[in-house]
Amino acid sequence: MNVSFPIESGRPYATDVDDDGRSQRTGTLLTATAHIITAVIGCGVLSLAWAVAQMGWVAGPIVLLIFSLVTLYASTLQTDCYRNPTTGKRNYTYQEAVRSILGGRKFKFCGLAQYANFVGVSIGYTITASISMAAVKRAICFHREGHEAGCHTHNNQFIMIFGVVQLFISQLPNFHKLSWLSIVAAAMSFGYSFIGIGLAIAKVAGGSKARTSLTGVEIGIDVTQAQKVWNILTAMGNMAFAYAFSMVLIEIQDTLRPNPPENVVMKKACSYGVLITTFFYMLCGVIGYAAFGNDAPGNFLTGFGFFEPFWLVALANIFIAIHLVGAYQVFVQPLFDFVETQCATKWPENKFINVEYPTKLPLYGDYNFSFFRLIWRSSYVILMTVIAMIFPFFNDIVGLIGAFSFWPLTIYFPIEMYIAQGKAGPKYSWSWIFLKLLSYACLVVSLLAIVASVRGIVVGVSNMKPFQSVS
Repeated sequence: MNVSFPIESGRPYATDVDDDGRSQRTGTLLTATAHIITAVIGCGVLSLAWAVAQMGWVAGPIVLLIFSLVTLYASTLQTDCYRNPTTGKRNYTYQEAVRSILGGRKFKFCGLAQYANFVGVSIGYTITASISMAAVKRAICFHREGHEAGCHTHNNQFIMIFGVVQLFISQLPNFHKLSWLSIVAAAMSFGYSFIGIGLAIAKVAGGSKARTSLTGVEIGIDVTQAQKVWNILTAMGNMAFAYAFSMVLIEIQDTLRPNPPENVVMKKACSYGVLITTFFYMLCGVIGYAAFGNDAPGNFLTGFGFFEPFWLVALANIFIAIHLVGAYQVFVQPLFDFVETQCATKWPENKFINVEYPTKLPLYGDYNFSFFRLIWRSSYVILMTVIAMIFPFFNDIVGLIGAFSFWPLTIYFPIEMYIAQGKAGPKYSWSWIFLKLLSYACLVVSLLAIVASVRGIVVGVSNMKPFQSVS
């Protein structure tokens, strides 16, 4: 049963504030769906052809579909955690929901998992955006010099360009100011997904002789038996990462208008978002595998399985870079808000932390400038940029982030909060047993994928010099 509390305080709405006294929320089903698509369709989509190739025609699509169904199911449980079912009080963040429903050590564990994931996403998106920007330069070079030319370029310059862009955008004060950015980013994700799918279809229609099989890459031909196992586990981490948005679900829900009830709108947004992304994921994974076969590159738009038309390949990578500018902010803004709120609470009299200076910016309007925000957020972006230069391993970083965050944030906490609210029935009931078994099964998958991704990073570090990433 969905319970809504449109008015908590018993007073009518002011024209510019909501029932909790905060600035009036203006989010709708459209903007929430856009936020979800922006968060979900990121660099994960680019690795799906490779992931399917590790598992083959049978297991690849089935495992991808299982991840989508599990993510959708868990997200619908999570939407009912935004408001307290008794008092109607809002939980503004994922952590607040865990603290109010589960409390104690679980709240601290949630914070560790959530913010560690935000850091990982920041690094992963910086790496991916730089590779895509480098791919634009390489696409033009291949067109001019021929497909046999190396056209290699260092990624560091593009990592720094992406970092500089984030330095400016990160100064936007809060998550509620990002609806326009998410809509633009979502449009970009549709653009490069369609281009990737179109190029893969053209490659298949043109008589691609890619070698495929029911079980994917072949032992003894493509990989050793041990490599096959490690690659499958990393691929599962990639698939988990492709659906990661639970850690910002509550924050997205907090942007919605209170009428209709937020949980009702958010359930629809989750359904639309996951349905749309799964459709694209299946096309990218399956058609990408058909086009490239067992030799599918880790990133199917920057691995240059496609060379022509060069301008379309370049355009797709431009779309990726623009999309990741917005996606980076969707994930990192909750971390910014957490640190700034904690500092303001701990040092309420500190002017450096709490004083803001009203000013007007061109093309933006009124803006409250904060020295603390400037220094803290800039330091974070610079640190993430430097780390991305040291560990530029696309598939392994993506797999590690997905594996690390999937179980605790997408599965464990939504299920535990659902059970704690009494919605799963009595202990040891069939629904309670089902939820517990689902949680344990996902834990095993996550642990195995973490081990495989860490192994891949260790192997990668041993074979390259830091700050020498080349596309």
